[in-house]
Amino acid sequence: MFEEAILRTVDPHRSVLAEAKRLLGLDPRRAADLARPAAAASGGVEARFVLGAALRRAGDLGPSLEILGPLAAALPAVWGVQYEHGMALAGGGRCEAAATALGQAVAINPGSSLALHALGDQLTMLGRGAEAAVLHGRQVAGLAGDPRLAAGVAALFDGDGRAADAVLSGRFGMHLCDLAAVSLIADTGLRLGRFEAVAALLATVLEAAPNFLPARYRRAVALHRADEGEAALAEIAALLVARPSTPACSALRAAIRMQLGDAGGAIEDYAAALASDPNDAQLWHSRGHALRAVGRQSEAVAAYRHAIVLRPGFGEAYWSLANLKTWRFDAGEREAMATLLERGKTAAEDRAYLGFALGKALEDERHYAQAFDHYHDANALRRVAEPYDADAACDYVDHSIGVLDASFFAARAGSGDPAPDPIFVVGMPRSGSTLVEQILASHSSVESASELPDITAIARRLADGGGDYPALLPSLAPADFATLGREYLDRTRVRRRLGRPHFVDKFPGNFLHAGLIHLILPNARIIDVRRDPLACCVSLYKQAFAQGQAYSYDLADLGSAYADYRRLMAHFDAVLPGRIVHVSYEALVKAPEREIRRLLDACGLAFEPGCLRFFETAGVIRTPSSEQVRRPIFRDGLDQWRNFEPWLGPLKVALEWPITTD
Repeated sequence: MFEEAILRTVDPHRSVLAEAKRLLGLDPRRAADLARPAAAASGGVEARFVLGAALRRAGDLGPSLEILGPLAAALPAVWGVQYEHGMALAGGGRCEAAATALGQAVAINPGSSLALHALGDQLTMLGRGAEAAVLHGRQVAGLAGDPRLAAGVAALFDGDGRAADAVLSGRFGMHLCDLAAVSLIADTGLRLGRFEAVAALLATVLEAAPNFLPARYRRAVALHRADEGEAALAEIAALLVARPSTPACSALRAAIRMQLGDAGGAIEDYAAALASDPNDAQLWHSRGHALRAVGRQSEAVAAYRHAIVLRPGFGEAYWSLANLKTWRFDAGEREAMATLLERGKTAAEDRAYLGFALGKALEDERHYAQAFDHYHDANALRRVAEPYDADAACDYVDHSIGVLDASFFAARAGSGDPAPDPIFVVGMPRSGSTLVEQILASHSSVESASELPDITAIARRLADGGGDYPALLPSLAPADFATLGREYLDRTRVRRRLGRPHFVDKFPGNFLHAGLIHLILPNARIIDVRRDPLACCVSLYKQAFAQGQAYSYDLADLGSAYADYRRLMAHFDAVLPGRIVHVSYEALVKAPEREIRRLLDACGLAFEPGCLRFFETAGVIRTPSSEQVRRPIFRDGLDQWRNFEPWLGPLKVALEWPITTD
């Protein structure tokens, strides 16, 4: 770390300074205590440098800068001095000056992962995101993409201090008292999906260094990804006070607002970000999503198309156009997508999105064999990136059936919070659940809260607490179920903007936790939307999900997942008769008024004619069916799957087709 030829002087405090340097990463305050007398006595460069570095790492940024500032000016070619000076400035929120010092450090030592990452952080805060991305993406040992660093960070968050120290300190020279190291560790933790752990780590950092802006930014990211939207919003609000014109900060707040159902606020934030960085294709694409969610389709289309102009190989933007479902590509656009796929130089993620989009375009032209080939290739790419464990999913269902039997529920009758507010709409994705949600949200007593992560988050926390979910449920007391029900209601209160008695939580995957929902909210309604298995599965196969539906990328996995869903729902029907109300998508399409009356009655709601005109209901819709449910019910999609029947053999085998449908 230290350029000895420059920093070392003949000093009677040599042994004391050696010990102080050793303690920099372990006990910087003690290191400062040791270095201070040496610096006062000799005034030597090395002693002052060690003292400045120790004070910086101990959080005493003012005194540190008083020492490191003059040293940096006097020694512009010394990497360690420029790095420590840059990080002291960064800790105080002085982004411009920090970027200058860290830029000098990187120029001197371009192989330093700490300096590279720290400079990228400061450039992000300065609105220079493209430059930051280049720095963060360099192939340098110890940057966030290094698998060895990832192993060390995983060990740290798993509580294996010895293994973590061997990698982080021993191999890469990283210590938790160094803000640059913590920021790099946090970035790696985000890539590993350790959101709660990253948020906790950065909370500690911000207590000691509240002006270290990269920590606040990454904590907001971690909270956002952990579905703690309100907490994330508080962090980003504080950051925007310091950096009001930084595109990354405005864009992050936009994403958080979308998470919380505030699409209007998100549109404003994306506009602010684009005012500072109008050539960012990703920002245009994200703004398109927000515009689509509130029904401003023509503006959404324009945003997606502009993103493609800025980044011609932007596969996801092409897919976003296709995902409108009502959009039709022209011949030029189809040719452009085919050319991008033929070149072979397009990134795998873009190729997958392009494959789904071109498949949709060819399907619209009735070229079904070619369309299926593109769907198949796109799904194969996604399956590599997001594998699915069908055996584990089957085991989960078996486990649930074994634990959650009739006697288990009978013994816990009356448990949970009695609030009748939630209406859970569950089932497989692409089953018609968005249509049911929109119908319910057209009632004067109901509002839509969209797809909420809160039941999954509660189940995950129970499992992370050391138990095997759902096997741990019998160990909970009746009061625990009531507490969990109140927690769900508290967590979702921010999504209830209209003050109506009921709200719809339309997260399809909640069917996996139907037993937990019954236990914690016994008076909540559970609506299971069921669609013809082949129609549902083919629709899933044609859909490029952002994440979370890994079973949809293989026909056999799809059939297995659908069979697991049916099996679990059949079990709950047997042990909790009548508790779950099943709605047939096909019946709803064929006899809308009859089925809508039946649905409302099952939810304890009086019939209102407005529910028949659900397509006129304003609101935020973020699912792939957003454009379809803004039209009257149509029968077009009932038999579309038949166009691909010649290639559905693996799906039929997994479904044990033909099966009896409801």
